[in-house]
Amino acid sequence: MCGLCGVLGGEGDWTDRPTVPFSSARTRRAERLERARVANLVLAQFGLELTDWQGAKYQLASRTGRAEIVDNLAQLWQAAERILGRACDPLDPALIARMERLAQMDW
Repeated sequence: MCGLCGVLGGEGDWTDRPTVPFSSARTRRAERLERARVANLVLAQFGLELTDWQGAKYQLASRTGRAEIVDNLAQLWQAAERILGRACDPLDPALIARMERLAQMDW
């Protein structure tokens, strides 16, 4: 499939739905950028970064330059595991504890 077809195709995922239905307070783009910002809080612990790509997909990249385009946040963790070559569990208790410590340091 060519790059353009990949951008145009596919149905939306539930993670792309507006956080507040029928609200005009935030644009779709602003909500996508906010989702990427929040995901990056966790992804940074794995040395990864998520960016909005063309307003339709996301790009997940490592510090070494490996990258994948994902359609939505549901595909994010599978892509992260392929890039890193190891398991990537955002619900790992040790990861959550480390992030809680980091959050306390920011206060």
